[in-house]
Amino acid sequence: MASIRKILLPVEFPNTSLDVLHQSVLLAGHFKAQIVMLHVVTATSHAADIPYPGQEPPGWDLLARILQDAQKQQDQSLASELHGIPIQCLLTGGDPARTILRTAQTENTDLIMMSSHGFIFDQFLLDSVTATVLQTAPQPIWTGAHIEESPSHPFSIRKVLCAVDLGPRSDDAISWASEIATEFSARLTLAHVTAGVELWGPGGWHVDQEWKEALVSDASQRIAKLESETGIKAEVFIGSGDVPKVLSQAAKQANADLLVNGCYPYGGNLRTQVYGIISAVPIPILSV
Repeated sequence: MASIRKILLPVEFPNTSLDVLHQSVLLAGHFKAQIVMLHVVTATSHAADIPYPGQEPPGWDLLARILQDAQKQQDQSLASELHGIPIQCLLTGGDPARTILRTAQTENTDLIMMSSHGFIFDQFLLDSVTATVLQTAPQPIWTGAHIEESPSHPFSIRKVLCAVDLGPRSDDAISWASEIATEFSARLTLAHVTAGVELWGPGGWHVDQEWKEALVSDASQRIAKLESETGIKAEVFIGSGDVPKVLSQAAKQANADLLVNGCYPYGGNLRTQVYGIISAVPIPILSV
């Protein structure tokens, strides 16, 4: 894992995702990283008194506006959390997804952090901007929890769940998950989802126990080998069937605060399957 030196944080107006902002500040503080805060002005945000690039009135400041919005939402802790965090604010125009991708490249950022949905989209569907960035960006992407309401307690990283498919990207996922777990003194759990083990037969669906034992045994051996090769020791969760549903169960069982997602379910690229996982697992997800 390359160290996190610079985080790209696209922000939306109005209704900025303060949850993801708090999470970015937490990471930046631990990894001593800089936050590049980007807002792409749209007709909606301009109607909310965000100026177009080059038309900012004297003294106007993006971060100050965010802090004002936080106070309106009765978030009193953000200002103190931001103290000492180096932040670069960018205000620009254009297509939001393309601008985010271009800024990530030109600013040489190590991580993109963004909300999984925007206020102008159905809250139960993945924001199309986030979807485009997930499909295209070469660097890891952190998406906030895809839930309707903010958590009642401050975000912290005490338990990390890492989903692996035991393929070529597993080392990268485990490396990210392990370093984050080490940085925050968090417990690490590796999760693997095998193929379904249910068969239709007389009386309905039945679990093929012999097949299940063979799949679980094979996965356990391969995970043990992966742990040995990477020098990492973690708890292990092995499930079977629908990947998003099983990973949601794993997150609940592990009481995880973060899912590091490095699996390639169904033989396809993760970024074509990640939407179901983000929608099903109600915690922040780091896709690598």
